[in-house]
Amino acid sequence: MMTTQNLLVELFVEELPPKVLKKLGDAFATQLADQLRALGLINGDSVTTAYASPRRLAAHVSHVWLKAADKAVQQKLMPVSVGLDASGNATPALLKKLQALGADTSNPAATVSALKRALDGKAEALFYDSLVTGATLDTGLQKALEEAIRLLPIPKVMGYQLERDCALPGWTSVNFVRPAHGLVALHGSTVVPVKVLGLTAGNSTQGHRFEAAVSPVVIEAADSYSATMARDGAVIASFAERKAEIARQLAAAAAKLGNGVHPIEDDALLDEVTALVERPNVLVCQFEPEFLDVPQECLILTMKANQKYFPLLDAAGKLTHQFLVVSNISPADASAVVGGNERVVRPRLADAKFFFDQDRKKTLASRVDGLAKVVYHNKLGTQGERAQRVAFIAAAIVRQIREAIVPYTALAKDEMDVLSSKVQQAALLAKTDLLTDMVGEFPELQGIMGGYYARHDGLRDGVAIAIEDHYKPRFAGDTLPRNHTGSVVALADKLETLVGMFGIGNLPTGDKDPFALRRHALGVIRILMESDFSLNLDTLLANATKAFAELIELWPEKEQADFAANQAKLVDFIYDRMAGSLREQGYSAQEVDAVLALRPQRLGDVPHRMAAVRAFAALPEAPALAAANKRISNILKKAPEVDAHVSEILLQEPAEKALYAAMQAVAPKAQAQLAAGDYTASLQTLAVLREPVDAFFDGVMVNAEQLDLRLNRQGLLKSLHDAMNRVADLSRLAA
Repeated sequence: MMTTQNLLVELFVEELPPKVLKKLGDAFATQLADQLRALGLINGDSVTTAYASPRRLAAHVSHVWLKAADKAVQQKLMPVSVGLDASGNATPALLKKLQALGADTSNPAATVSALKRALDGKAEALFYDSLVTGATLDTGLQKALEEAIRLLPIPKVMGYQLERDCALPGWTSVNFVRPAHGLVALHGSTVVPVKVLGLTAGNSTQGHRFEAAVSPVVIEAADSYSATMARDGAVIASFAERKAEIARQLAAAAAKLGNGVHPIEDDALLDEVTALVERPNVLVCQFEPEFLDVPQECLILTMKANQKYFPLLDAAGKLTHQFLVVSNISPADASAVVGGNERVVRPRLADAKFFFDQDRKKTLASRVDGLAKVVYHNKLGTQGERAQRVAFIAAAIVRQIREAIVPYTALAKDEMDVLSSKVQQAALLAKTDLLTDMVGEFPELQGIMGGYYARHDGLRDGVAIAIEDHYKPRFAGDTLPRNHTGSVVALADKLETLVGMFGIGNLPTGDKDPFALRRHALGVIRILMESDFSLNLDTLLANATKAFAELIELWPEKEQADFAANQAKLVDFIYDRMAGSLREQGYSAQEVDAVLALRPQRLGDVPHRMAAVRAFAALPEAPALAAANKRISNILKKAPEVDAHVSEILLQEPAEKALYAAMQAVAPKAQAQLAAGDYTASLQTLAVLREPVDAFFDGVMVNAEQLDLRLNRQGLLKSLHDAMNRVADLSRLAA
């Protein structure tokens, strides 16, 4: 019986793009295995291991057959009426089809007798049974390798000329992510004779550029690849193992320094560095302590972004003057490597210090006029105009907050006046750091640098914090602004972006969202849901739209109409984002649908409504009441003119009298609980209506022939529907 052996395929190439190395390595291994599986050369027991280093992509695939099993295949040919004539002999069409399939047609009668007949729909058809020879490993791997390379998610393909093994050396071109220089293909210890990218497979590759023990590195067998590369090639071939080794060395180096020092946690940086080295060697370096006068965010960013260093923080999270370097070489004396990296980082830090010193020579307030010279969007004007719109929206938010305060005491007035003052100042200054040298060099620091410069200018701390925080939340899981001023300005900034971009038709499509509108919408949702502001969403959006009034007055009528029409799409967009967020938090689609069907205006209430619906759904009365609610909704859809009015005189049946009485007893209590914000208690109070509701539908004909009776019963149902659906649309819970 044929046995399986393990397969190893490696492409040796020039330095691969570090930011996509892991993705390329995983894709290469996965695609190769998928292609082999499709050809029947591996089965479900096979395990694929991906390898990726700066100069190689490789895959180890276990339990690979030398030849795939032959496969019995049945193919439909054609209807009997087409394939056979009146005498039962094969028609020319049938013979032609059989020849195309490789069947022996030298004896047509025998060929026809071997065919099978079976019903295919209403007509009888002819079927041909054949045995398809299984693919051999050499032909199968050739196909699999070509397909795996074709399907690689290469960000930018490179064309280059082949020097040998091609029709026109120096002229024949191939395309790949980087020029390839070697190919290994081993089935057990046997070389599989495949060719790709002008390379013929062998069993040798190259190790570390400087530290390999031998050159070339000979791979004796597929299973010895990783160990051989580590021993002879000085290469940790596995991306995951190399990453783990770097993390271990970083932690060990920091621990050796003591005093709670630790490297920054940045998985993206760790991945990128893993993609830059073949055998890591972590070294401790340092810079002059006087650079620590520069905000640490600047120093950290320049070390990470430009040099791929790991800054070291102390136990309190403050930057130290030491940092870690992941070197690709391990000399006996590392002082030259350490010294070289210290020399390289010094000018970068000096640049950051220069930018910081220069920026502080001008106040943020003096930069406001400069915003008028910076284009935000060709249809939406400059950053200066945008700042004015954000300030307008922020003022409207403060008015909403002010109007919701009851009782409005003198103390409340003083607090709101201070808030209004700080909000206006922060809103007008929030974008001024875009004009600074530091943010010009490091756009990622916008907002953060504004906070530093605001404090240097002597502005109130609340204003400085708001300027720093107004971009928050910047990403999923990010913290919210730390004070009310920051929350208002952040809300205004995000609403301005959403209303403006939706208004001009820049809506997200599929996976494309160049203006991060999904993130902005989620930011609005989180601020409104997690803050204690009493803000109405429709009012917020209406006020934000007013901020654009002067601008859109200058537009043609059609564009003005489009701007207004797109605001309805924005409302849907916000509720859709909220639905997705709630589902991610563990709520069911039904629970989310029930609450958001009412389009609640105070988003801060939504978590309470969700909790109430979940508690209600757990009650034994819930299914029956949800079903009844759905039934009532369907009845009322056919009678939209009905109002919630009930005349006791017209109540005739005992069941409708009982339901009315129960509602009179229960509804006011439920309404009071609702008004007090106790949504859970309100729904649970209404749950006692299950029995009278069931009895009503069992014993009362709603659509009575007598008009006044019918309208009265519909009015009773309308009253019930209104009472039960103030927290959520309970009909959405019905199965």
